[in-house]
Amino acid sequence: MNPRRATPAMSPDPEDFIVITGGPGSGKSTLIDHLQEAGFSRSYEAGRGVIQDQMAIGGRALPWNDPEMFAEMMLCWELRSYRDAATRKAPVFFDRGIPDIIGYLLLEGRPVPAHLHTAARTFRYHPRVFIAPPWPEIYRQDAERKQSLAEAERTYESMVTTYTEYGYELVRLPRVPVEERARYVTDHLR
Repeated sequence: MNPRRATPAMSPDPEDFIVITGGPGSGKSTLIDHLQEAGFSRSYEAGRGVIQDQMAIGGRALPWNDPEMFAEMMLCWELRSYRDAATRKAPVFFDRGIPDIIGYLLLEGRPVPAHLHTAARTFRYHPRVFIAPPWPEIYRQDAERKQSLAEAERTYESMVTTYTEYGYELVRLPRVPVEERARYVTDHLR
């Protein structure tokens, strides 16, 4: 493998990488599932994936066991997703991005390692990030989503702060049926 091929400079235009973020249970993944069904490329949420994998193997990298290790596993997942997106048909919709990991650590009162800041500055996405606001009517806890609605709301605020600090313009998603949300996103990208 050519090591130069994997550098960020060799990747496609980051404007082809569209992040959808927000608090848990706000309809992000449902929206991205819908966009995938419409033919768009997508990534999968790192946090949920890491939790599922760690629970399956009895691992410790879980947010309720070892938040720092969980963050590192999410970073590995997101970097892999970013590189994988470079091989996919553009645009690619990301179910969260690297800045989400920083927002998570800040929310938990944990230090953010320098290499995570470097990753957020190096691996960039489209300058316009879609953010799903808290949506109490659809919020549900499950095996991987253990946060309360209040924690989901604080997560949303942390994502607003974090993405803004990294220079992204936030576009708040309306609380409408998924078909209308998808149309809202694609209209904003034209």
